[in-house]
Order: sequence, then C-alpha cells, then structure tokens
Amino acid sequence: MILEKTAFTEDSVENMISGESTFKVNIQNDIYNTLDLYPSALLNGIKTTLIYPATEKHIAKYTAQDMHLITETAQDYESITLPYLNREQFNIQWVFNILEKKTESERIVFEDSNPETGFILLPDMKWNTKQMEDLYLIAIIHKHGIKSLRDLTPEHLPLLRNILNKGLSAILDKYHVPASKLRVYLHYQPSYYHLHVHFTHLRFNAPGSGVDRAHLLSDVIDNIELMPDYYQRKTLSFSSKENEKLSVAFSEAGRI
Repeated sequence: MILEKTAFTEDSVENMISGESTFKVNIQNDIYNTLDLYPSALLNGIKTTLIYPATEKHIAKYTAQDMHLITETAQDYESITLPYLNREQFNIQWVFNILEKKTESERIVFEDSNPETGFILLPDMKWNTKQMEDLYLIAIIHKHGIKSLRDLTPEHLPLLRNILNKGLSAILDKYHVPASKLRVYLHYQPSYYHLHVHFTHLRFNAPGSGVDRAHLLSDVIDNIELMPDYYQRKTLSFSSKENEKLSVAFSEAGRI
C-alpha cells in the first residue's frame, strides 16, 4: 500500500485558512509566525495505491535503498541486461488490459488504433487530473515486442514521430497546455518493458525526469536519424537501486 498526500488546489488552500481549521502557534517574533495547521478531515485526503498481491519486484521498487549509477555499454546490454530481461518474467498484463480496453477505457484521452504506429494516451496514476502544473500522461504503444530504447531503429521513426506529434496535439486540445510547457521523454531503464512515452508539465518535478533516467523523445528521434544503430551502439547510464536484480547482475559481473 502506497500513501501519498494529495496536491493542494487553490480552493483547498482557501478552505484551509477558513474558520474550520485549527492552528497551533509555535513561534511568534515581530511580523513572523510559525504555526501548525490542522484542516478539516475533508481537506486531509490521502491518495492510496494498493498493489495486491505485490511481487518481490514491487516491494523492491518502493523500498528505500542505496542507489548506483550504472554505465551500460552495448556489450553490457548483450551480456548482462538482455539475458536478465529474457530470464525474468515481468507481468505486464495490466498494460495489455489497457490496450484491449478491458480496464481504464474511460480514462483514455486519445487513441490512434494503427497497429504499427498507434498508441493510447491516458493520465498517469500519479496525476489527479486537476492541477495542470502536475500534468502527467503516458502514451502506450499498440505494437508488441519493443521493450526499450535499445530496440529502437529507423523502422520505428514513424511510430515515434506519431507519438510526439499526436500526443502533443491531444494534450493541447484536451488540457490547453502547449508543447513549449511539456517535456516528452522515455525512461531507461523503464519501469516496465513495453515501450511507453511520458508527457509531463515542466513545472512538475516528475519522478524519473532527471538525466539519470529520462531521454527526450525529440532527441531520440534525432539520434536515430543521425545514426541508424545509435541505441544499439550507445553507452547508456541509468540509476538503479542496490538490491534490484539488474543491479545485482551488474555487480556480479564486476560492472559496479
């Protein structure tokens, strides 16, 4: 179970400083005061995510651990990462449920149903869809078999351009947020191995949007145009928790 305090809205802030809230004064010094504020129960909502049954991978993901920055060469990918991906069984049935509209169909913002270049765009579970500054949507491709950046070649450029152009257009139409206020990127390593693209507002400090994990989609497209096998040759760095199985595999290979 994951508990998160929900983001403040303008309305909630106004209600918090109303007569329904109680205050405890801690420090008073001239014009400066520090207080503890206790708003009404209705303003104390906690977003709760329940994963049941949780796998060992889920537990590791949300457990505090030391981090390592791993430098993965093309050879490392072939000898360490790819065997790890082939060896481990990753349950992404929830992704297929979305693509097949068995679940969350009411949350779909946009869909291109083309089996080669199409995708579904929907809000990420981290976003409450109310605060535009926290905007966070995910584009999940219909095509199966593309795990990550490492698989991308010129044949996937129509897919990538389609996601970038139609995703930005759909967000502008639905939420009136222009492309200049959005970052559009892929994770490496991704949290699940079915290609997906993140759309987040620039004002939102989204988890995984740092240089140790995020790769701008526009840069990915440019890199492949410049060098067709760019992501098959490129050394890629990523951060990983110490006890994650991929980190352990790199450690056992003497690469950490």
